[in-house]
Amino acid sequence: MKKKQEIHLDFVVDKLTNSIQNTISGDSFQTEVARFTLKDSKHITVKNGWNFNWKAELKDYAKEVYKLTIINNSDIIQGLLSITKETDYVFMNLLENAPFNIGRNKLYEGVAGNLVAFACKLSFQYGFDGFVAFTAKTKLIHHYEESLGAYHFGGHRMILPTESAKILVEKYFKT
Repeated sequence: MKKKQEIHLDFVVDKLTNSIQNTISGDSFQTEVARFTLKDSKHITVKNGWNFNWKAELKDYAKEVYKLTIINNSDIIQGLLSITKETDYVFMNLLENAPFNIGRNKLYEGVAGNLVAFACKLSFQYGFDGFVAFTAKTKLIHHYEESLGAYHFGGHRMILPTESAKILVEKYFKT
């Protein structure tokens, strides 16, 4: 049996915002998270600047794939998240900002934080007390500790504990 390649996530949490924030105007836009579909995947390709094969994520039935969009503008995907529901936590397989939300000239801030908060929200809904795990690139371990309140569990594994998850969910999902 072929061993799956473990992907080390390298998303940057640029800013924890209320929803997402336009970098030019400073305006905040409310977002929604919905299932990513095969129809959505037609424009989400490496050729269009995306780093991962999101169609392959959809084909793996163990994974749940979500898209982040601005409310009333669901055609433009701001970022994507792939998770797996484990026994007692949510595992983030992939998280990617849209190509126009990366780098110095990005259009929106807060996309990655919003998607991590959504993973935490799912963890609470599944009865996992907000626990979320992911595998980080070495150079970003400290960044995730600082920006998300994640713990370095060993190797490249990071864990978001209940308290950090609560903070993120309260920031992005007003109840």
